[in-house]
Amino acid sequence: MINSRSRLVLVALVSCVVTAVVMVLVNGRSAPPGDASAEAGFARDMAVHHAQAVEMSFAVRDASSDARIRGLSYDIITTQTAQRGIFMGWLQQWGLSQATSRPSMAWMAGHGAHGAAATTGAPSATAGAAAMPGMATPEELKRLQAAKGKDAEVLFLQLMIRHHQGGVQMAKALLKLSNREEVRTMAQSIVDTQDAEISYMTELLTARGAKP
Repeated sequence: MINSRSRLVLVALVSCVVTAVVMVLVNGRSAPPGDASAEAGFARDMAVHHAQAVEMSFAVRDASSDARIRGLSYDIITTQTAQRGIFMGWLQQWGLSQATSRPSMAWMAGHGAHGAAATTGAPSATAGAAAMPGMATPEELKRLQAAKGKDAEVLFLQLMIRHHQGGVQMAKALLKLSNREEVRTMAQSIVDTQDAEISYMTELLTARGAKP
């Protein structure tokens, strides 16, 4: 029997495959988004956002022996790494660079963005962190990397709940700004999957006597 956590990652991975197929079909029929488009900004910034989620998940996986925490971290690593690959594939297919001189989150102006920070070079887990909703600070990442056992689990869950809330905020903003089907499909998948994971992580946090 497939448990609820396994269903989450299965749905997310199937969504990634569906998005990739739709991307191929749609790209052949419509003009690609431009460098300043919401789609390009979403792809670049969500790649950065996902990279930090993967980084935090590796940290707690190595610090915890709890099966549910390790399973959750594996699901996030697997799903968000696959999605990052799709984001990078979009930019390549659209003839756009992964690097840009445009401020991070500029595409989300007026839709809940926390400001804009200049981002140049390839996407990384720390670039634009101050501008992106839900991102952990360098100090929080250091605390997570140094923590062990229950302390690491609680801090990871607190940081990842906030991180997922920020990712959902970004994905919902994209849904208001884009009519491009493959990007909308991915954004909706992020909303659905991360909302479900927020509920699951809140339960795990409550079981440890802590709050988001």
